[in-house]
Amino acid sequence: MSHNASQQPENSPDVRSLEDIPSVEVISRAAVMLMSASAERLGLADPDPDTSPHRDLDEARRLITALAGLVTASAEYLGAHAAPLRDGLQSLQKAFREASAIPDAPGQGPGEKYTGPVH
Repeated sequence: MSHNASQQPENSPDVRSLEDIPSVEVISRAAVMLMSASAERLGLADPDPDTSPHRDLDEARRLITALAGLVTASAEYLGAHAAPLRDGLQSLQKAFREASAIPDAPGQGPGEKYTGPVH
């Protein structure tokens, strides 16, 4: 019998089944993943975002729009988590606008159809 070191036994205390995780935690984790990926695609993880090899504004637009949809659609369920997620989203939207050579018109930026214009 071969054992893969990356697999944990089913009864391991570190493994949680999805049915055991509260919905607010699942939504928050998904939002944090989208935020992190957006920041990477904006080049914000690098000392100079303008020269980041990871910068891809097209990909960032898609990720930010998905994040905006998730946060907006689930805001009523997020309780205390809603405000920090909205703030993070707005920061990414502003960073996108600053990174764009030709900024989108107000209300046309990534996710703004869900959040309204970000200035």
